Amino acid sequence: MRSYLFVDDNVAFAENLAEIARDLGDDVAVAGSGAAALELVARQKFDALVSDMRMPSMGGAELVHRVRRVDPGLPAIVVTAYTQDDDLAAARHDGLLAILPKPVPIPRLLELLGLARRDGLVALVEDDISMSDNLCELLRSRGFAAVTAASVLETKRLGEVAPFCGLVDLRVPGGPDGEAMRSLAARFPKLRMMVVTAHGGERLPFEDTPLFIKPFDSEALLATVERLHASQHG
Repeated sequence: MRSYLFVDDNVAFAENLAEIARDLGDDVAVAGSGAAALELVARQKFDALVSDMRMPSMGGAELVHRVRRVDPGLPAIVVTAYTQDDDLAAARHDGLLAILPKPVPIPRLLELLGLARRDGLVALVEDDISMSDNLCELLRSRGFAAVTAASVLETKRLGEVAPFCGLVDLRVPGGPDGEAMRSLAARFPKLRMMVVTAHGGERLPFEDTPLFIKPFDSEALLATVERLHASQHG
């Protein structure tokens, strides 16, 4: 049985979603505010958090940010009726598993909840936005979330996150080849990394780093992510 936390100031709405998950055999706690959610997260480990974006006092983006300080390994999904909300950018920096619209697509939500992995955050550094989006979706298909950066500078501005591995393009703006890897290593000294690049034959900053030449085998890349996750989290 898996355990989830649903957060919405419309408690009736959250309870309706919770009942659907409970009918499938899962345990679901409901909080009507960000403050109440933080109290629950401090007392219990959940398999995933689902939060509304716009709530009084503490919105979903701020809640996810605060949750990361208490339980950095908790997968987070945000639902919103405002898909252009500026707060979504801040929430993405905290490594969301997904952003879903309202009304919530129930089959997709249940699928994501079933896939969600604790401690499954990947630091993804890729300046090609289409490639970054494709990699995020690829990781999401196995329950992994990604916090993204598109330059060396952005790797230094990642939020309070705890990635278990880095997936890094060897050549991104802001420094010489491999500089983004060195920046991540300085920020997260124990981080295991993988390299994706369109430039074969380049010298890698760190030895024994898995290397994937674009276009790469997606299944092989996912298998390596799975192996790194298993080695660090059992």
